[in-house]
Amino acid sequence: MARIRDGTAEDLQALRAIQAATLDEPWPELLETALKGSDAGPTVVVLETTEPVGYALVVADAEDLAYVPEFAVHPDHQGEGYGSELMAGLCDRLAYAGYGRLRLTVRVTDRRARAFYDQQEFGVVDRLDDHFEAGDGLVLERQLE
Repeated sequence: MARIRDGTAEDLQALRAIQAATLDEPWPELLETALKGSDAGPTVVVLETTEPVGYALVVADAEDLAYVPEFAVHPDHQGEGYGSELMAGLCDRLAYAGYGRLRLTVRVTDRRARAFYDQQEFGVVDRLDDHFEAGDGLVLERQLE
């Protein structure tokens, strides 16, 4: 059974491995900063079985808006429901903390990610031309309960 917990500095090596295996344009410095545990900075939520299989990096963007610059499940575990479990846990935590909306950005051409976020009730709120090195991005948002 998987569990969701706060990330810690001890997770850095495992999360960097997930980051490198999953993301085309990772942000290692932000991940490291988040794992140091600054109250004002980004936070990391980890989904683990016996070891981390995925994580979400979260930044407070506005009073009721949280932004996820990185959401990743290791490729060996994609398609097993871990992404949905991680997203559900993340949304619950953010809603409990008082956030009303969650945003993230995805590549226009990443059909698999877009299908996942469609299932997670995200809608398109903006298009960002040349946002990624490999092309345009879509800003997606969902309401939190």
